[in-house]
Amino acid sequence: MSTPVDDPLSRERSHLAASRSALRAMREGVEALDISDVTANWVNAEVLAHQIEERIKALADLSDTPLFFGRLDYLRAPGAEQAEGAEGERFYIGRRHVHDHDGDPMVIDWRAPVSQPFYRASKKDPMDIALRRRFGYTGGDLTAYEDEHLSDPDEAARTSKLLQQEIERPRVGPMRDIVATIQPEQDEIVRSGLSGTVCVQGGPGTGKTAVGLHRVAYLLYAHRERLARTGTLVIGPNRSFLHYIEQVLPALGELTVRQATVEDLVAHVEIKGTDDATAAVVKGDARMAQVLRRALYSHVTMPAEPVVVVRGSRRWRVAAYELEDIVRELLERDIRYGAAREALPQRIAHAVLVQMERSGEAPDDRVQDAVARGSAVKAAVKAVWPAVDPAKLVLRLLSDADFLAEHAEGILDEEEQKAVLWAKPARSVKSAQWSAADAVLIDEATDLIQRTHSLGHVVLDEAQDLSPMQYRAVGRRCTTGSATVLGDLAQGTTPWATRSWQEALAHLGKADAMVEELTAGFRVPTDVITYASRLLPHIAPGLTPVVSIRDNPGHFEVREVTSTADVVDACRASLRHEGSTGLIAADARVPELAAALTEAGIAYLGPGEETTRETRLTLVPASLAKGLEYDYVVLDEPRAVVDGEPDERTGLRRLYVALTRAVSGLTVTHTGPLPPQLIA
Repeated sequence: MSTPVDDPLSRERSHLAASRSALRAMREGVEALDISDVTANWVNAEVLAHQIEERIKALADLSDTPLFFGRLDYLRAPGAEQAEGAEGERFYIGRRHVHDHDGDPMVIDWRAPVSQPFYRASKKDPMDIALRRRFGYTGGDLTAYEDEHLSDPDEAARTSKLLQQEIERPRVGPMRDIVATIQPEQDEIVRSGLSGTVCVQGGPGTGKTAVGLHRVAYLLYAHRERLARTGTLVIGPNRSFLHYIEQVLPALGELTVRQATVEDLVAHVEIKGTDDATAAVVKGDARMAQVLRRALYSHVTMPAEPVVVVRGSRRWRVAAYELEDIVRELLERDIRYGAAREALPQRIAHAVLVQMERSGEAPDDRVQDAVARGSAVKAAVKAVWPAVDPAKLVLRLLSDADFLAEHAEGILDEEEQKAVLWAKPARSVKSAQWSAADAVLIDEATDLIQRTHSLGHVVLDEAQDLSPMQYRAVGRRCTTGSATVLGDLAQGTTPWATRSWQEALAHLGKADAMVEELTAGFRVPTDVITYASRLLPHIAPGLTPVVSIRDNPGHFEVREVTSTADVVDACRASLRHEGSTGLIAADARVPELAAALTEAGIAYLGPGEETTRETRLTLVPASLAKGLEYDYVVLDEPRAVVDGEPDERTGLRRLYVALTRAVSGLTVTHTGPLPPQLIA
């Protein structure tokens, strides 16, 4: 039976086909560009060729990704007065801009101002929208649509079924964008300006990670030229997490955003060792910055001898007291140690030039440079303001008890000094058993000597787990730019976990940042988040619980089992459903569960490995579960997750993370008693 030509779904499919054809023509047009006669040299040719290659990638048409997901019918042309009898314009909203051969838009980028009502318009504030249409897809095929007549007072507001279906769609593979489901409170954060820093406190399933990534995409659209010069960076907690999110921005057409962990940023030395919790907490304390500064500037000594410069037959003498004045003036300016050291020879040379001029000579800048490079001035600078290697400075602090005591006096007490000192002092930077916290100290020392390059915008995810010194390391990367800070105080699982966002933002150097809270849960089912929220009074008192807005309560079960085989059976049951399954367990339990899965013939992946249609089970140590999500989760032995941490509060926070990774269903299996905090 043929479809009537005036059938709305048929017309929308025709527009989709025409839009795909137009996108293909745009890409072919770029591919056909001939740059052989427009570049002056091979360097320009390489740059232009790279830009063209990136543009071609950005115009890729992903067959299973909808080209547009919504439509807006305006009452009047945006920004214009409605003419009598005239109809407003119609715009299709999608992941990127598509135009036809005449340049007329067929799909509008979701970041454009004209697209904003798709996310913000409501019955109370229609924003000049007569109709908002959402589209449903199966793969890349348009299969449904749903209309809201926002200007019709007789039509009642209702929850979008297509929106719910998109939120609940099974997850296989890496994290996907949420561009079709951004909510008004999320959109406000996404579209906030480049100049300000935003901190997002969001419980599990509130979409804070996606909001941060979409904010980057929006800022690149709104401030592309500026951010192309200054750069953007997304910082995640670990490699597994970065692998999970790495396709979100490319799917939105953004290919130039760098991704890294904090460890990547401070990789000045090879990490060979680990710290116990006490040492790590002290090394991560912001007071260590004061200790490092004292230790560094202890190398500056006041001159005791004059500098004598020989020029031809004449000798010029800069007295010790004059040199001391120069050194003190540089210290008072509070510039970087290295910058001051570079300025010192020029200041000494200038003092010599002043004497030359007073004696009737007329020296120029070349003479001053020659004096500054002379052996007498070089020797004076070396004695007064010697070069310092940041790694060697930290090595000495951690190896030499007297040196540490001298510069930590009044800052760290004796017990704290003992905690950070190495039991076995290292002889060299290469042989040292550096820890992750030590690398952050070296980064701090490096910045004291030479200013760290600042980016235009930095996104910091899972920020609640950073130490004050790690916040400082991130803050150095955006001193002249802005940041998006994402986290959940209830999910802090490090001994130095953030206690308040105000404190964290101060360490980041963004004390005036705006703090926003997301409490509407889109990912975690109602029954699951309600169960997990029993832990909140014990791990983050006063924090607002997440409220799931999903109609589907999800599958939830607490099952007492007798053996590991029962846990494997629970995984089998979850795998009967469509989508991904995560088996989350205390780290110490992972080897036993891995052996049981292998014996049962069930293939599984590790965190960060991409799930496929054939292999949909991932075995996840609880310590790596943060930031990940699965359609179904089997959580093994909650008590073991708690006991695997150094203290109960951290263990309960780790458990809270593990309990909230499920999108459609959670099965909790246990042989021993559950933590009492979970028992109603």
